[in-house]
Amino acid sequence: MSFNVDIEKSVGDKQRRFTLKVRFATQAQRTVIYGPSGAGKSMLLQILAGLLSPDRGRVSFGEEVIFDSALALDTPARARRFGYLFQDYALFPQLSVRQNIAFALREGWRNPAADVSDAGVEHWLAAFELEKVAAQRPHELSGGQRQRTALARALVNQPRALLLDEPFSALDPELRARMRNEMDQLLHQVRIPMVMITHDPEDLAFFGAETIHLRDGAISVTPMPLAARNVPRLLAV
Repeated sequence: MSFNVDIEKSVGDKQRRFTLKVRFATQAQRTVIYGPSGAGKSMLLQILAGLLSPDRGRVSFGEEVIFDSALALDTPARARRFGYLFQDYALFPQLSVRQNIAFALREGWRNPAADVSDAGVEHWLAAFELEKVAAQRPHELSGGQRQRTALARALVNQPRALLLDEPFSALDPELRARMRNEMDQLLHQVRIPMVMITHDPEDLAFFGAETIHLRDGAISVTPMPLAARNVPRLLAV
């Protein structure tokens, strides 16, 4: 499946205004949106997810148009069926691993029961080797277990694609390297398209089958960092 994006979004006021204006298409299994802080990466990911609406333009996934300003079409985030992994994982501290994963299956904000049982929850607990910690809360988990819990929550609804928001930025360098390897194994396991945003050239080199270099709200064709030059090609407008 592919993303095809041609959008514009402005935020701020007359004194300080930021405009994201990008056009690209990717059919890769793994796409990395790379750029410095303030480039518009998170805004772009939120637009793909349906958490933020562009001012104008069009977004499609495969043959399905999910946003089109000319047609007044804006598919709600839940109906897009994309899994979203937040930068800090956004696990609920008062809920167990099992409840955090099951939360994605519920509508509204009512917490799942402590003994919630669902075939999808059980599948991802087993697949990510979280069964032994299913009753534990996030503060009792290792970094890898927290990441796997957040990813299981993103996957339990059988999403069509994964959207990852700086998944390693909050980790120390040693843990970051381990988590890249673990994430790589998990992605091989789930086999669905992934879009990741990052400002780290090592993430780009590790995951970027297709790359989009974003700077100041636009796609740039400036040279990539040395660590990322093994990536096949850079998309341009």
